[in-house]
Amino acid sequence: MTESTHVLLLCWRDTDHPQGGGSERYLERVGAELVDRGMRVTLLTAAHDGAAADETRDGIRILRAGGRLSVYPRALGTILAARLGRGRLGRTDPDVIVDTQNGIPFFAALVSRAPTVVLVHHCHREQWPVAGRGLGRFGWFLESRVSPRVHRRNRYVTVSGPSAVELAELGVDRARITVIRNGVDPLPGGLSVADMPRRDDRAIRLCVLSRLVPHKQVEDALAVVAELRHIRPEIHLDVIGGGWWSDELRRCATELGVERHVTFHGHVAEVRKHELLARAHVHLMPSRKEGWGLAVMEAAQHRVPTIGYRSSVGLVESIEDDETGLLVDGVDELISATRKLIDNPDEVARLGDNAERKAHHYSWSATADGFIEVFDDVRRPRPLRGRTGSTPTRSDAR
Repeated sequence: MTESTHVLLLCWRDTDHPQGGGSERYLERVGAELVDRGMRVTLLTAAHDGAAADETRDGIRILRAGGRLSVYPRALGTILAARLGRGRLGRTDPDVIVDTQNGIPFFAALVSRAPTVVLVHHCHREQWPVAGRGLGRFGWFLESRVSPRVHRRNRYVTVSGPSAVELAELGVDRARITVIRNGVDPLPGGLSVADMPRRDDRAIRLCVLSRLVPHKQVEDALAVVAELRHIRPEIHLDVIGGGWWSDELRRCATELGVERHVTFHGHVAEVRKHELLARAHVHLMPSRKEGWGLAVMEAAQHRVPTIGYRSSVGLVESIEDDETGLLVDGVDELISATRKLIDNPDEVARLGDNAERKAHHYSWSATADGFIEVFDDVRRPRPLRGRTGSTPTRSDAR
């Protein structure tokens, strides 16, 4: 890769979007690292209230147009216009495209001559029903049948080994899948763990760091509080993050009678997020599906272990069971595991110390290194048909 390289990122949301989350953060942190290395990076994404149609953030030029579904044809139109020497993107094709498949991709490979890398955090089989029966079935058809066919010659990047297995089960050649794991940000503003508020052992504080959407299953964390408040009345849950499911969760807390034991903080500034994580004893992640679980590592920075669901796929790598946290099967085990930890501070400390050491192994610089290797490979001239040979692929980046 050279400093003149133009990398185009496609994603249906950006981190400023009200529903933006870990997937968007991953993409933009990689983009910022590429900018720091002298590359030109553009992100095409959806418009949303209060957001500029064209802005630059962390060196990334962000172009916004379209909504939840119309962002896809609008982005393809922008790419096609560039081939004709028109439009906002520029007068030429980008050098490489990262097409983020959050359920469905943009299918940029159909309209661009640039090499396309398909970024998939996890497959969405379990999440499509939320979109409604008809749209859900159509979306899963695009994700599971159409996309693997269209991208049968393209490289894939995903964030964990289990997610790579899921892609292979959809028919993606394993040799074309590269696993590049999430990095983790340093604490904001030059702060250190020592600068964060101290944990108060007179109270029991749990936390959830998540977008508030159905598949994150924050209701299960509320059930933990409802069950354990009878034996530990000082228990409190901090829910950090916002989303369109927030009102439903507040109703759930009221129905369970735990509204006084739960604080819904909504979206908070980075410093405040880390302050809340720092005072937690245990982080709960009852999500139905995760590609990796960035919040696991953010909690780990503060020596806070995570309890999550084994069935979520990606958490089996971000959480080392009984070493950096606990993996459980279902809400009943989530309740019992949480009780086990809050009754045993020494065990919380052991898991938390291990989790912090694990978090130190990950950086966005290493994540960007992985992408640059993939970019160099996909831009390398291919042998003529009929010749044999293969190029080794990177299977991990830390």
